[in-house]
Amino acid sequence: MSKLDELLKELCPNGVKYYSLSQVADIDIGEFVKQDKQGNDKPYPVYNGGRTNTGMYDSYNHDGNYILISARGANAGFVNRINGKFWAGNSCYSILINPQFVITDYAYYYIKKIESNLIGIQQKGGIPAVSKKQVNDLRIPVPPLEIQREIVRILDNFTELTAELTAELTAELTARKKQYEYYRDTLLSAKNETVENITLADIAVIRNGKDYKHLGEGFYPVYGSGGVMTYVDKYSYDKPSVLIPRKGSLGNLFYVDKPFWNVDTIFYTEINEERVVPKYLFYLLQKEHLESLNTAGGVPSLTQAVLNNVRLSIPSVAVQTKIVDCLDNFEKICNDLNIGLPAEIEARQKQYEFYRDQLLTFAENGETILTDRQTDRQS
Repeated sequence: MSKLDELLKELCPNGVKYYSLSQVADIDIGEFVKQDKQGNDKPYPVYNGGRTNTGMYDSYNHDGNYILISARGANAGFVNRINGKFWAGNSCYSILINPQFVITDYAYYYIKKIESNLIGIQQKGGIPAVSKKQVNDLRIPVPPLEIQREIVRILDNFTELTAELTAELTAELTARKKQYEYYRDTLLSAKNETVENITLADIAVIRNGKDYKHLGEGFYPVYGSGGVMTYVDKYSYDKPSVLIPRKGSLGNLFYVDKPFWNVDTIFYTEINEERVVPKYLFYLLQKEHLESLNTAGGVPSLTQAVLNNVRLSIPSVAVQTKIVDCLDNFEKICNDLNIGLPAEIEARQKQYEFYRDQLLTFAENGETILTDRQTDRQS
């Protein structure tokens, strides 16, 4: 039996009492933020309903260990915790836990556990919101402080281990991606006596996309600059092609070897396969980082004229084929990692949430016994 099990059996044989959050904490809404008092050179962070601070301020209205709950906006119900001096804006609730009854970190872990419930009770309408009453009425189990401390110790350790593992896996993913790009660029830059120096216009014709809304539903993918948008019953091209965004994410190239339709935010290419292997052209254009050729000041854009003049060096078709085989194999390994590592990170997060929820789930003791101070808080 674990230490926590022993404590629960000894100190809470009949279950744990639940209280409303307002019985064990002071809850207030923040104050309006004045724009002329904000600036990157100011000393105190401003929290105003979002997941991170919204800027820096020249004064603070809170100093201590607080739990924040977003009051309105897209993140209404999001739970955060801040320790120190900060300015709480008028789009978040600041919760100061009474340490005589509840440990702040314990309260944070529990309220974070029920965060999805908070988001679920958003008052809909123009702007999503969580009311002060809804926050006041949140029910929180309050076991003896000794049990709270043990739960915080366990969850702190688990949080640290999960964060370390996530950081390691993320670093591994980044390193593998850089390794792949280095290997790709090295292969595509290898000196070869038969290399031909050409422009993109010499080996491919760039075509515009068209609207698809007049088409019916079907099996052919419709590509935009962000990827597949929908599926329709006709295609605009049915040979291997490299799709190049015209607007938006200019470096987001696609290689397509099955019939497709493309909209006007992305070009497709009719490739001269006697001179270049289509997949080789895809890898080669990735190496060129076409986003650096942006011609617009607002939404990133490319023109056919700019693309046609992109200078390329291509070896013989036989050499291209060998390079494509190598890069396909290496890309498969990287794609497996791209799938596997994020899945591992997600699994670790779910494992953490499972154990957190288990630790913070108690049989409820129906009695409600308030101390004198708690009674004073209600009156």
